[in-house]
Amino acid sequence: MNDQLHHRLHTDLTRREAAGTRRRLPPPAAGLVDFSSNDYLGLSRHPQVLAAVQQAAQEPAGSTGSRLLTGNSAAAEALETHLARFHRAEAALLFNSGYTANLGFFSAVPRRGDTILYDEASHASVKEGIRASFATAWSFRHNDLTDLERRLSRATGAVFVAVESLYSMDGDMAPLVELAGLCRRHGLYLVVDEAHANGIYGPNGEGVVVALGLEDDIFARILTFGKALGSQGAAVAGPAILRDYLLNFSRPFIYTTALPPLTIAALTAGYELLPMLAPERARLLALSDYLKAALNAVPGLHVPLESHIIHPVFFTQNSGPAQVRQLAAAAQQAGFDVRPIVAPTVPAGTERLRLIVHSYNTEAEIEGLAGVLTAAQQ
Repeated sequence: MNDQLHHRLHTDLTRREAAGTRRRLPPPAAGLVDFSSNDYLGLSRHPQVLAAVQQAAQEPAGSTGSRLLTGNSAAAEALETHLARFHRAEAALLFNSGYTANLGFFSAVPRRGDTILYDEASHASVKEGIRASFATAWSFRHNDLTDLERRLSRATGAVFVAVESLYSMDGDMAPLVELAGLCRRHGLYLVVDEAHANGIYGPNGEGVVVALGLEDDIFARILTFGKALGSQGAAVAGPAILRDYLLNFSRPFIYTTALPPLTIAALTAGYELLPMLAPERARLLALSDYLKAALNAVPGLHVPLESHIIHPVFFTQNSGPAQVRQLAAAAQQAGFDVRPIVAPTVPAGTERLRLIVHSYNTEAEIEGLAGVLTAAQQ
């Protein structure tokens, strides 16, 4: 290895080590109470999903190529048809992850002379897609429509507004009704990432957009399957012409090996289950409120009341990466899978624990975690 490059890599890692922000792969959380995974409804281990995967295991293990070569299948096309109908869109196109779906959309659809206005709290994949686009892009303050309108004065071409229905780090929601109205008035194209809302909100788990009746006001939705669907992959849902355009111009779609049959089978089974999981969704939302109340009763902790399902836990006393990691370690030692979130994932000074509640958690588990966090601060 080149000595100069080796030194540069070592220096960057050492700097992160000193700041307490160096990343390492965590050990598997076997046996711990789950307050960290994105498997909101437990579909990753649902008997019907597992049975579908076992049946698909009789097929080839891989898709053997990209969708445009040998990787297409009747099962993949049937799933896309079902996705479009379920989410009340004209069409849907599968991608291998939410990351590549965002990258694939924003790098292909906005072009030179267009403008992308994105919420500053948008996921890294949205920002990466924007970097790969030739369009001009500006961020606006989180959930601040006044700042968004101010940015419009400089916008040119087709103007895309990128938001998340449920934000992944703070657990708060975008003001979609107001955003849709603003985009209608100004002729903007609203793009909504439904990663953490897909499967949870709406009559059958269709997402926040359908729950609010806004499907006709949204140009594109990013539907991720690695959260409530308990699997992997994603889809972009929107007009039929958008699907055809992405199929022709989205490089992350064109040049990627297609999802394997096992994944297609798991997703098909998961979507068949979603309409029957209303009790689980109701329990999930009730437990979410219970967790907020329980942790806000712990001295020294603060959970924003506007958080949903995903709950950032802040500390009233100044805390840095070391303290957040220490509290997470104490929770893990007590049997709770709790993870610290530090810079650069979140801005320095906003370090937090990030708790995720699931339909299979219990009130007793929440109370036990609150007790552990109380004792860990004393």
